[in-house]
Amino acid sequence: MVANGLSPHQSPSEITDAKKAKLDGAVIPPSRVVHIRSLPGEAGETDIVQLGMSFGKMTNVLVLKQKNQAFLEFQDESSAVAMVAYFQANPAQVRLKPVFVQFSNHKELKTDASHAFQNHNAQAALQAAHSVMGSDEQSTILRVIVDNAFYPVSLEILHQLFIKFGKVLKIITFTKNNTFQALIQMSDAISAAAAKTSLDGQNIYNGCNTLKIDYSKLSNLNVKYNNDKSRDFTRPDLPTGDLNLDAMSLGGSSGVLMSPMPTYHHGLTPPQITTIGALPAQQTAVDFQEVREEPTIIWTQGLAPGYGIPGLPMGAMSAMNAMGAFGIPHTALGAARIGLPLTAAMGSAVILVSNLDEEMVTPDALFTLFGVYGDVHRVKVLFNKKDNALIQMADPHQAQLAITYLDKARVWGKQIRVAQSKHQLVQMPKEGQSDAGLTKDYVNSPLHRFKRPGSKNCQNIFPPSQVLHLSNIPAHVTEDNLTTWFSEHGAVKAFKFFPKDRKMALIQMNTVEEAIHALIAMHNYQMGESCHLRVSFSKSTI
Repeated sequence: MVANGLSPHQSPSEITDAKKAKLDGAVIPPSRVVHIRSLPGEAGETDIVQLGMSFGKMTNVLVLKQKNQAFLEFQDESSAVAMVAYFQANPAQVRLKPVFVQFSNHKELKTDASHAFQNHNAQAALQAAHSVMGSDEQSTILRVIVDNAFYPVSLEILHQLFIKFGKVLKIITFTKNNTFQALIQMSDAISAAAAKTSLDGQNIYNGCNTLKIDYSKLSNLNVKYNNDKSRDFTRPDLPTGDLNLDAMSLGGSSGVLMSPMPTYHHGLTPPQITTIGALPAQQTAVDFQEVREEPTIIWTQGLAPGYGIPGLPMGAMSAMNAMGAFGIPHTALGAARIGLPLTAAMGSAVILVSNLDEEMVTPDALFTLFGVYGDVHRVKVLFNKKDNALIQMADPHQAQLAITYLDKARVWGKQIRVAQSKHQLVQMPKEGQSDAGLTKDYVNSPLHRFKRPGSKNCQNIFPPSQVLHLSNIPAHVTEDNLTTWFSEHGAVKAFKFFPKDRKMALIQMNTVEEAIHALIAMHNYQMGESCHLRVSFSKSTI
């Protein structure tokens, strides 16, 4: 019995070959749509566009990664005819792998909203191709500046982002004027243009670490060492270099940048960032104006509705889905809504706080203080050791952020210690068992600062400071009211309303410790029938 011209007794490989032979021999009438198959798994829209750009204007492209196939639509059928004819005589290759090119049975490509991510990538690749075709300058090197850099950016993260638009040949990272920058050499001009089109102006993490991308005037990057600062992906044999050198060396012929001299390295493996958390305020690349007003939601710019790169449109989607779409593990993005580093090591979401004042500590006080750095789910003050408490944050990344900012802070006259706990969750008391109110569940609390994806709170996470940011101030509350209330928790040194928005103000306490006490006492302070004060730490001065 023979079905569709194939014997049921043939092996799977024979059947596959037979199908290909049948497809190759089939007479398919000309169409504006070209069908490309047997693609390598890493092939993307830019690879397909490069195959067709020499034959005419392209209007759409669709890559089916699971099937290793793609479709390329031209504006004119004659362009598709020219492409098929050329590659029948000259077998095509994509990323050094032979591929098959033939007419498609489809007369046009139609994509719907469910393919929004693919649609965006397609338009980026087409736009890049058209810009390259209409320009004499075809640079393959991009200069990347990371603005508003709150969190570390590694060479590996950049590679994961840019490889989605084509082959990355070389990367050099360096710091200039306290700003993290990189030079990235793509394999071709279309990949570079597509990456620039898609990533320029986007955020690596929610609300911060913004990519500013321009073309470099350099013609080539000369990488001498493969380490944390520079990488030549075409030369895995390069040495890692001298451990003691850490400088940029500009040399070589005109238009060539030499790679930075190596620092401490980890060979070709991704570097481990051992200190998790934001950079100090003075290292922030852009001193953006502090503007916060709850419950306004900020919608960060995205690649397309519902899609994006890490930390992108947080109102329309979760950053986890966005990063997953770019091939970055979802497990690294549990706290993407507050912009924590991908490289943060996964661990427990529970932290242990010790050296607390037994007379002052309460679950509510810890909920308010630690809630500045994440959403606190549960708090347990230990019954037999009340100077210790366990705090369960929403995820491990928020726990790391709280550890970074609050470890060794002075609270109630004592320097507290904050460390990751071996526990994975905080247990509530069993039914009927009383613990004198020392354990509380806050999962459904309306006071979480980060429950709204993309909240402006995500952009304003700072270490404890003398200056506090106040918001949600009703019109009837005066400066005297606020200074009087806050003076109950320490000496008030200065105060000012925001000039253009009297709902917000800055107040400066005498010490950081007094500011911490004031925040614990005054955050969510009721100032009217349905009006509660919002208090957070500020990096501003008065």
